[in-house]
Amino acid sequence: MSLKSKSAVVTGSTSGIGLAIARALAQEGANVLINGFGDPAAIEKERAGIEAEFGVKAVYSGADMTKPEQIAEMIALAETTFGAVDVLVNNAGIQFVSPVEDFPTEKWDQIIAINLSSAFHAIHAAVPGMKSRGWGRIISTASAHSLVGSPYKSAYVAAK
Repeated sequence: MSLKSKSAVVTGSTSGIGLAIARALAQEGANVLINGFGDPAAIEKERAGIEAEFGVKAVYSGADMTKPEQIAEMIALAETTFGAVDVLVNNAGIQFVSPVEDFPTEKWDQIIAINLSSAFHAIHAAVPGMKSRGWGRIISTASAHSLVGSPYKSAYVAAK
């Protein structure tokens, strides 16, 4: 399927699975916004590499997925730069392993914010444009933990 003239936002895409998803979408012709944390030079190398290799536009947003206003600004950046967000991939995720009685409250809140709430906030910001154009796709990555729990991963399992 060609995604020529489509644009995608992929959260958690400066490395790993998210970067592979962003590259696959670019390979199919989509402009992409990548998002995440990491070494600025490495992120710029990936962003520029996507543009050079696939002949699409690629931009970077360092939006913090625990901050709803930054998520909305990220979606607005993609809409302004590309004219639309046609595909949203909710991929951002973090992990922390600890027995529940020792699990730090701030880690619980951070994992729920990034692994669960950020998807809602991104969808909330992207759906109006998708509806107005009559086209859009939303993909949210999960894991085996959405089906089966694991010891010491209470927040991650709850979010999935």
